Amino acid sequence: MEHDDPAIRAVAALDEPSRRGMYAYIRDARRPVTRDEAAASVGISRKLAAFHLDKLVEAGVLRTSSAPGGRIGRAPKAYEPSDMDIRVSIPERQHDVLAGILVDAVLTEGSGERASDAAVRVAHAHGQTVGAEERARTRPGRLGTERALTLAAGLLARHGFEPARVTPACLRLRNCPFHPLAAKAPELVCAINHAFLSGILAGLNTTAVRAILEPRAGECCVELRPG
Repeated sequence: MEHDDPAIRAVAALDEPSRRGMYAYIRDARRPVTRDEAAASVGISRKLAAFHLDKLVEAGVLRTSSAPGGRIGRAPKAYEPSDMDIRVSIPERQHDVLAGILVDAVLTEGSGERASDAAVRVAHAHGQTVGAEERARTRPGRLGTERALTLAAGLLARHGFEPARVTPACLRLRNCPFHPLAAKAPELVCAINHAFLSGILAGLNTTAVRAILEPRAGECCVELRPG
């Protein structure tokens, strides 16, 4: 079964022991590795190694290059790790988004501005950028409540919020992508989350829907309702 998520494809490709062993060997080598070297590292034939290595390339885990020292025009194919950052979390987490907000808050914190206020300000700006990019991509026109909730649901699903339309006029977010950090500093993280989602709505250019703080155990602290 093919997966749309690159991280899941990568993990599935690495589930085979020989592939996993060759991948570990190639990472440890810190240089391009030939098929012969990869095959020898796990004790399989060159032909079988080629099959598994190509599967890892297809999954984005490895990339190919030319091994140094080969004859002109006949340099053997070599393999090295790609830049893919393999992370799979169920339910989905977005700690990189939160980290980016906090870093930008530190870098742009104004004189006399509290750190928490800077984080909320930056979170709103980040959300507004996300919303504006989605609006530019979809070109939805004027957004009433129905279309705004539908558009927001699709966008938030891709960001791991697991939106659920519990009523025609209410969108609950079943997952907090910032958990478990939200459990450590709930007031700060919920304020950042609320600002981020409010920013998304601003970027979508809709006043028909607003983000409301409505904490519930095991879910996101925000839901979307008519404005």
